[in-house]
Amino acid sequence: ASGRTATRSADALLKEISDRNLNVDLILETHIHADHVSAADYLKSKLNAKIAACSSISNVQKTFQPLFNLPYPVATDGRQFDQLLKDGEILPLGALSVRVIATPGHTPACLSFHIGDAVFVGDTLFMPDYGTARCDFPGGDASTLFDSIEKILHLPDDTRMFLCHDYPPQGRPPQWETSVGEQKQKNIHIAGKTKAQFTRLREDRDAQLAMPALILPSIQINMQAGVLPPAEENGISYLKIPLNAV
Repeated sequence: ASGRTATRSADALLKEISDRNLNVDLILETHIHADHVSAADYLKSKLNAKIAACSSISNVQKTFQPLFNLPYPVATDGRQFDQLLKDGEILPLGALSVRVIATPGHTPACLSFHIGDAVFVGDTLFMPDYGTARCDFPGGDASTLFDSIEKILHLPDDTRMFLCHDYPPQGRPPQWETSVGEQKQKNIHIAGKTKAQFTRLREDRDAQLAMPALILPSIQINMQAGVLPPAEENGISYLKIPLNAV
């Protein structure tokens, strides 16, 4: 509510990186998040790393730039990101490699990353007892999300799956890891569901959801790779909140 930003979470990551004596070459964005401000630019400045995102990121920028009508230039071709990734692309990672999997549906520019015996799925899937990502943001589509999930679930059942968020039911502690096999068997939105059934379930559920509390401030920053708006003549940066528009 105060409009203040902080770097506590990012600083914890930086400490872990330092303690392990790691070198960070790439910061991989799974998508433009709508519920928190990306620390990508801050981490980039500390690590001398590059930021990579989906090549379809321009679709998100072209959608939201007119909404915010920002008073400073905002490119809508993804150039704010150092590297734009496409489906099937392979990135080197020491003795491993990163396979890029396009998984749109939650947004049109979502990616998952398959690394060794693990896959990082962004917001595409949640823990099996919570289900799947919402698809009611501009450019989102439940039918497309089903197809993306099918791509992920074609990985071996023992593939470890790491999530962006967890919304645990009462009594369960937060978790961040599941598996492809567990999702196939237990995910409440997809296990045993046809594409038509999933699409209807997802659209019905989305119609009841409120907007994320931070969507309006975060989108403005995140679609620019985490760069904060330039300070105005009084030295203060500002975000814009469109009234009666969404």
